[in-house]
Amino acid sequence: MNIPKITILLDHGYHPEHLRQELEKGYPQIMRKIKFELSTKPSTQEKAATRKSGFVPAIARWVVERSNAWMERCKILVKNHERTLANATTKLNLCFVKLMIKRLAAS
Repeated sequence: MNIPKITILLDHGYHPEHLRQELEKGYPQIMRKIKFELSTKPSTQEKAATRKSGFVPAIARWVVERSNAWMERCKILVKNHERTLANATTKLNLCFVKLMIKRLAAS
């Protein structure tokens, strides 16, 4: 497979070791190209500097969460009956293109 090396950010609710073991069972050739990292938590000093307390979201995680929420608005992605990864990826790309066109038309 010709895929680039990628890094997947996980929040602290995931266990990268367990995830890696399970993925290596089914996709050993892909796992040489994937690296997992836990996203950083803001320290107490960082929270104090921004005058926030309690839960403070990690910046990188919320980019992913927001993107997932936008994708859920695409009706074409509600059910995935695609037979190939290329077709599924194309549907995702079309969803984001549709979103970009809507944002550009609104401005």
